[in-house]
Amino acid sequence: MNISQQRDASRPRARGTERSLARRAELIAIGRRLFADTSYDALSMDDIARQAHVAKGLIYYYFQSKRGYYLAIIQDSVADLVSFAASGIELPQVDRVHRTIDGYLRFAEHHQSAYRTIVSGGVGFDIEVHAIRDGVREAMVATIAEGAYGRSDIPALPRMSLLSWVCSVEGATLDWIDRPDLSRETMRALLVKTLGGALRAVEELDPAFPAPKPARRDA
Repeated sequence: MNISQQRDASRPRARGTERSLARRAELIAIGRRLFADTSYDALSMDDIARQAHVAKGLIYYYFQSKRGYYLAIIQDSVADLVSFAASGIELPQVDRVHRTIDGYLRFAEHHQSAYRTIVSGGVGFDIEVHAIRDGVREAMVATIAEGAYGRSDIPALPRMSLLSWVCSVEGATLDWIDRPDLSRETMRALLVKTLGGALRAVEELDPAFPAPKPARRDA
């Protein structure tokens, strides 16, 4: 199940009127602001209702629980990230890669609590949060593969290389938002350089997947 399907599945089908969907979207937008840099445990449902200026029962009506509300917020935030990463097809390949990495960093920078939850898996082992994280990884691998090779359906070797790079990006980004000693522009440039190394490693092991020209040392 991809992120869009996860988000659709979490919507209340029996209450799917236009008005209720708009109200639900409004509550998610409010939640995104509240949880932008505040952890899940730091806000109670009473806190959320008070700051959102709504009755607590309204949140329960649409999301059944605090966890359901938080998952809906994460899914909505991540869907924006994935949509952004998958867009820009008209751009040159290298520009699209830069845009994708910059969008990823911006998301982490402005939704720090949600990003930490996604990458770290939430409190304990949360299957649904892990599924969201895996969806982000798949989308990033597909987008970078499209930018580097002009296709997203790549075999095991280049896929594993790009997945390893994405996982390293997660760890580096977690540290960066905790200790933002580098500007976003410098961080983006660093990640682009390490991606070039991953693409050159793929070429060494499988010449059928040459590194794109911008990633080559002799470019």
